Amino acid sequence: MDPIIAATHPDPYPYYASLRAAGGFAFDQNLGLWVASSARAVAAVLAHADCRVRPAHEPVPTAIAQGEAGRVFARLMRMNEGEPHRCPRSAMAPVLERIDTEQVGERVRARLITANAEGLHQAMFMGPVWVVAALLGFAPSEGRTLSQLTADFVACLSPLSTAAQRVAAHQAAEQLKGYFIERLSAQAPQSPLLESLRQGLTDREVLLANLIGLLSQTYEASAGLIGNAVLALIREPGLLTEPGRVDAFVAEVQRFDPPVQNTRRFVSAPCEIEGVRLAPGDTVLLLLASANRDPQLNPHPERFVLERPARRSLSFGAGRHHCPGQALAMSIASATLSELLTHREHFARLTWHYRPSLNGRIPLFSEK
Repeated sequence: MDPIIAATHPDPYPYYASLRAAGGFAFDQNLGLWVASSARAVAAVLAHADCRVRPAHEPVPTAIAQGEAGRVFARLMRMNEGEPHRCPRSAMAPVLERIDTEQVGERVRARLITANAEGLHQAMFMGPVWVVAALLGFAPSEGRTLSQLTADFVACLSPLSTAAQRVAAHQAAEQLKGYFIERLSAQAPQSPLLESLRQGLTDREVLLANLIGLLSQTYEASAGLIGNAVLALIREPGLLTEPGRVDAFVAEVQRFDPPVQNTRRFVSAPCEIEGVRLAPGDTVLLLLASANRDPQLNPHPERFVLERPARRSLSFGAGRHHCPGQALAMSIASATLSELLTHREHFARLTWHYRPSLNGRIPLFSEK
């Protein structure tokens, strides 16, 4: 076991506990990076100004830097620091936080959702992007296309992507930009969401990139959250006996077994964190899932507590790079799970494995 393999291990949590017991912040000789596993260390790195989201020598991954996907990546607020991060975030975060959860539920209920393996895959991966596309004013048929293009684009963001996937991602980025350009130039009134985002982001290329980023973030985060919620019920059907408590259930799933197990920060200047001296060029692997299970963050963290008081979680990050779409992802996941529960008898027929990933914990389901 190592901190990377742990992300897709059937049960990495005892291993995470051993890392916390050993101090919570240590250098892994085999991986060549620092590993923060305690809640205190993870929070400290997330908050530190000298711990950046991208290495200084490679602001855009070399593998995609020369194509359209790389040009989109370069303008994503979550992949930037300073003004290129603050400006789009200040425009987008308040708008995303104001999205009406009832509208989200209406969009989810408008889709035909089944709990067999194929229906579950669609609900996890395609459905959330379709919902956001609808909120942005796209027609249902366009939403289906945007979902597939988003899947193609997201594939290039993983270090495990192939050359063919990167070519497809560049093409998808170009097509996604085309769809948004057409939508923004339409004579008909824009959706309130899209209009608010357009007013806040006046740089057209930054707007287009971060609209694509909104779809791509929705794709990954929602898929893992929905899938891990279903998986929790397959393992222990009694965890949720009252459909009216779905919101609390999903909130505990994102703490207990989060879809993003780890993230990275890159040290840009000499600094000291939790008594550890870090040098420019150092990489820190932040075990978000381990931090969520730290008793210093939540009492009795190994228990799945539906109505956990004062629940604390680092699944969506913290500080300046806290995910502004958290409420949107949670509402999509809750509404989707509510629909899936009407067919929960199908859950017993499913088997699963985790999608290969260095940081994501996303189950893929098939029929037994």
